[in-house]
Amino acid sequence: MKTKTIAALLLAGLAAAGCMNRQTDDTQMQTLRLTRDWDKTFPQSDKVRHTEITFRNRFGITLAADLYTPRDAAGPLPAVAVSGPFGAVKEQASGLYAQTLAERGFLALAFDPLFTGESGGEPRNVASPDFATEDFSAAVDFLSTFEGADPGRIAIVGICGWGGFALNAAAVDTRIRATVASTMYDISRCTANGYFDAGDSDDARHALRRQLAAQRTEDFRRGDYARAGGVVDPLPDDAPQFVRDYHAYYKTPRGYHVRSLNSNEGWNRTSALAFLNAPILAYAGEIRSAVLLVHGEKAHSRYFSEAAFARLRGEGKELLIVPGANHTDLYDNLRAIPFDRIEAFLRENLE
Repeated sequence: MKTKTIAALLLAGLAAAGCMNRQTDDTQMQTLRLTRDWDKTFPQSDKVRHTEITFRNRFGITLAADLYTPRDAAGPLPAVAVSGPFGAVKEQASGLYAQTLAERGFLALAFDPLFTGESGGEPRNVASPDFATEDFSAAVDFLSTFEGADPGRIAIVGICGWGGFALNAAAVDTRIRATVASTMYDISRCTANGYFDAGDSDDARHALRRQLAAQRTEDFRRGDYARAGGVVDPLPDDAPQFVRDYHAYYKTPRGYHVRSLNSNEGWNRTSALAFLNAPILAYAGEIRSAVLLVHGEKAHSRYFSEAAFARLRGEGKELLIVPGANHTDLYDNLRAIPFDRIEAFLRENLE
C-alpha cells in the first residue's frame, strides 16, 4: 500500500468524520451512564480530587466531564477546560492534562465532546466545527458559575484537533482569558486539502463532496451511519512514521480506550461534510486574549501550528516548538509536554 493511500485512510479515520451542579446532576448522570470506576489510560494522582460531573450546552445536550481539584485548594481557583485529541475521550490525553494542571493548582475539567464518549447527543460519533466550538463555551458556562472556580480566570486547552477548535472558541468567547493549543490540527484544512495540502484543488474537493453525498443517501437508506474506521490496524509494512505513532498510542495499552473513536471504528464518514466549507481559523487574527501554541519539532502536523501562529496578532501570542518531539509525544509523554511553560503561561495570563 502506498504512503499516500495510507495517509488518506488515516485522514478518513481521524478527520472524516444552564449549568447544573452535582446535586441536580443525578438524573443526568444515570441517563449518561457515567463510569464510576477509574478507567483512565494514566494513573490516578493522590494530589487531586476527581469528580464526575455533567453540564448542558447551548443546544440543550448534556456533556460528561471529569473535574480535577487540588486537594489543598482554598478559595476560587483559576480554571481550565480541556478536550481532545480529535477522536479521543476524556480518559485519554485530555484527562492527563487536566489532572496534571490540577496538581499544579488549577481547577481543571476534561470533557467528552458531544456525540462521543460518555457525553450525550444522537446520532453518535458525529463531528462538526460548530458543535466542537460550542463544547468549549459550554465548559466555560459551567466554570463561570461553579463556586470553586474564579469566573474571571478561565482558560481552555485543546489537544490535536481540539487545539484548532480552542482557537475558534477563543475568537468568539471573550470570557476565555488564555488558550493553549497543543500539537494542533486544523481539521477544516486537513479535510478540505488533505494531509500536507496534497489534495488542495477544486476537483479533489468536488470528488470528495460527491462521495460524501452518495454516502448520505446510502446512510439514509440503511437507517444507520457508516463509520470511517479508526487508526489503521494492522499496520501496513510501508506505513509512514506518523501513522505508526498514532498506532502506538491508540492501538496499544499505552492509550487504547474502549470508548475512543480512534482506538476503534472512528467517526461517521459523513462528518467530513461539515469541515469542507467551514474554515475554523478564519477569525483567529481577531483573538485578543493570550494564546500559546505548542508543537513537536518532528511532528508531521507542525505546519498547522505554524500557519495558525502566522494568523495571530497582538501581544501574548507564543509558538513553542518542543525539540525532538513528535505529534503523539504531546499526548502523554510527560518528558516532552512542557507543563512548566504551560503553567507559567496560564498564571501570567490568569492573574
